[in-house]
Amino acid sequence: MIRGDSLSDVPGLRHAFFTREGGVSAGRYDSLNCGFGSDDSPEAVARNRALAMERLGLPAEALTTVYQVHGRDVAILDAVPEAGRGPRADAMVTNRPGLALGILTADCAPVLFADPDAEVIGAAHAGWRGAVGGVLDAVIETMVSLGANTGAIHAVVGPCIGATSYEVGPDFPAPFLAEAEENCLFFRPAPRKDHYLFDLGGYVTARLKGLGVGSVSHTGEDTYADDRFFSYRRTTHQGGGDYGRLLTAIALEP
Repeated sequence: MIRGDSLSDVPGLRHAFFTREGGVSAGRYDSLNCGFGSDDSPEAVARNRALAMERLGLPAEALTTVYQVHGRDVAILDAVPEAGRGPRADAMVTNRPGLALGILTADCAPVLFADPDAEVIGAAHAGWRGAVGGVLDAVIETMVSLGANTGAIHAVVGPCIGATSYEVGPDFPAPFLAEAEENCLFFRPAPRKDHYLFDLGGYVTARLKGLGVGSVSHTGEDTYADDRFFSYRRTTHQGGGDYGRLLTAIALEP
């Protein structure tokens, strides 16, 4: 498990960015694959999710993950939904103790949020579409609606594809540059002509700072380059096929 420094010392809070290690899945899903959307055995995925919750000191049934759609919708979680009825959204927010907000990734950026004074937490799946589309803004707005103070929110960006691994095409920078010219800082020329290397983690971190949260940090691991993590792009470059999903989770202590 990887923890964010600004969240580790917050009393009453449990969180983790899980690696792919320490589960029961085999083959390409070796071993802590937590995504029911994969072709892995559902029994293995369920066991992996239970193991992750066990490491946070929570029951398996505490965990909720969303059906992620690369958008900006945020679900307010008041209770664990029925199995298979998780919300279609890319983020969740709650002020209820004992509910674990889970995000699944395999190169996109997982982001955790907490206002410890207001006891409001959030979790977001920030792929490039969601990040530029405003999912981070929407999480903060939703947390504030539950009593959080923007300046008191701690945000941590977890492991995601790194700036030296994420090659994009010639048209990719356009929506970022339309948003702000200074976003050119998150692109540099790739070895291929008219292609770029994009710093997703840097962009997400900068966007959070621009939103005025109290503290922002990035754990810094590159999911593509580091075999401790599942990576959609690495799998694609190695011939394609299905891939495992990493779990990121946060909860207020029950």
